[in-house]
Amino acid sequence: MATPLPEITKDLTIPKLFLRQCKRYGVKKVAMREKEFGIWKPYTWQDYYENVKYLCLGMIQLGLKKGDKVAMMGDNRPEGLWAEMAALCAGAIGVWLFQDCMVDEVKYILDHSDSKIFVGETQEEVDKALAIKEDCPKLQWIVWDDPKGMRHYKQPFLKSIKEVQALGKELDQKEPRLFEELINQGHGDDICLLFYTSGTTALPKGALLSHYNMLTMGRNLMSVDPCFDTDDFVSYLPFAWIGEQMMSISCGLQVGYTLNFPEEPETAQENIREIGPHVMFAPPRLYEGMTRKVQVKYIDSTWIKRKFYEFSMKVGYYIADLKFKKRPVPVHWKFLNWLAYILVQKKLKDHLGMSRLRHAYTGGAAMGPDHFRFFHALGVNLKQIYGQTEIAGISIVHRDGDIKFDTVGIPIPETEVRITAEGEIISKSPSVFQGYYKNEEATRKTLVNGWLYSGDRGFIDEDGHLVVFDRSKDVMTLRDGRPFSPQYLETRLKFSPYIQEAWVIGDKRPYVTAVMCIDYNVVGKWADERKLNYTSYQELSQKPEVYKLVKDQIVQANKDLPEVARIKKFVNLFKVFDADDDELTRTSKLRRAFVEQRYKDIVEALYRDTNVVHMDTTITYEDGRQQRIKIDLAVEKVED
Repeated sequence: MATPLPEITKDLTIPKLFLRQCKRYGVKKVAMREKEFGIWKPYTWQDYYENVKYLCLGMIQLGLKKGDKVAMMGDNRPEGLWAEMAALCAGAIGVWLFQDCMVDEVKYILDHSDSKIFVGETQEEVDKALAIKEDCPKLQWIVWDDPKGMRHYKQPFLKSIKEVQALGKELDQKEPRLFEELINQGHGDDICLLFYTSGTTALPKGALLSHYNMLTMGRNLMSVDPCFDTDDFVSYLPFAWIGEQMMSISCGLQVGYTLNFPEEPETAQENIREIGPHVMFAPPRLYEGMTRKVQVKYIDSTWIKRKFYEFSMKVGYYIADLKFKKRPVPVHWKFLNWLAYILVQKKLKDHLGMSRLRHAYTGGAAMGPDHFRFFHALGVNLKQIYGQTEIAGISIVHRDGDIKFDTVGIPIPETEVRITAEGEIISKSPSVFQGYYKNEEATRKTLVNGWLYSGDRGFIDEDGHLVVFDRSKDVMTLRDGRPFSPQYLETRLKFSPYIQEAWVIGDKRPYVTAVMCIDYNVVGKWADERKLNYTSYQELSQKPEVYKLVKDQIVQANKDLPEVARIKKFVNLFKVFDADDDELTRTSKLRRAFVEQRYKDIVEALYRDTNVVHMDTTITYEDGRQQRIKIDLAVEKVED
């Protein structure tokens, strides 16, 4: 039986719910686990309570007041969640930054948000905060977690989390009721999180979300797909992404399931397999990576293993398509599906950490139908969701037994969705945000009479499912005047294990072209098997044999498309698109306007009668170093 969900009223806040769950479970139940030095270390709800309590009171000692901002940066770990919950218990507002943010981004968000305290995990985060502290006059304290490398840092405004908790214990001895009094002062309409959007076209905007926004969204999602307090959830996506807050905080606190934190981001996939979560949420990029991993294993397998895999997937696809069409599965196909499960699917799902999954969600960007069908062929209950930061994460989701791979489902309870005359998706629900911080003009454009204007184009089909076409600004007009979504073709291209990124061009142009980024590891292995010599990504990407390989992938993706939408020319880029070069957002969305300007020479060459484009540009590494690149790129035609 599913865990009963709390009643969400305007009086309830995230800290009040946290306090209620801590008292309910205490030492009897594990709230979270973290893998350290190869061992899973458990923390009970009582441990969770005490760590948050003393950290909160310590922040009060440092001068934190209601409405102040606490910025946080680091890997997913218990201490990060404690810092966020401590800030909320004090009546402050949490501000998360992506761990790979560069110094300029850190400066912009800390300054714009008026953060008073910065909580970083390691020396790296502390160094970024120190570099910009003088430019952020409101920033008073920098708190760190990991002592490695911090021995010689003696600035008076630097404190470890343990030092802050020690201050909190002192205050608790003087005022033992203060912590719970602070929690009880909160109200559901208070702002709890200041979330910076990914900023595909301009500087990130800070979305203000209340406790009521976050809790109503979590309740409505859990009412569609109930979870249990015995469930496990692996928290490994950045806390700066609304999707992770949605699952770890909004849903996690209401249900009381156990959060599991991987040892390192690099070991997340292995740690997911060890835990075997019951519910999973990830952007398409992670599922694309899993698909690529399986495809590469298939390429490297023996003949007999490949035949078993081909049989299993053929059966899986057939069964999945029957379920998509809501048709019954004949008995003999059920037997074949059982055989496919025994031979391949069971081991494969276990290898991916999906053996116990009831629900897997994907959102944040478009997922191609090829990837979606692949997981359903494995028997994974993968669902699309649709939402955005401004609606606390989610407004639409597929329902069990009513999944259509070209839609994102139907609205969750208390959510209304409409399509404007211009084709824009708008929505209304209790989870719609309170506005943008310090940006009334953007708030007025986005929030109109309680309706959230998404900036996405779409339509509602005959079954009431929402079909998301693309961002309004990204929709291409083909040469015959019809609209076309470049994302659709890009996701088809990325179903190939050899393609990591793709950028499709063609708005109001005579034909469609593409800039391709190969997967260095997969294509490198492919090249090694063929005794092709190369020393770098640049050199490998320009090999004629690699161009032929990429062309074959494009021809495959072009199939079933109308002639005007097919790719006619392409270039293999000398590098992968990177967020550090501002080509992607921190949530891995392509900044189309930026890359079109940056690579305008490539775009022009794709629409000229030339076989080569000369590039002279600069790339930026995560540590801020820059390197100048001079290279000639081949322009290749694709025959129909």
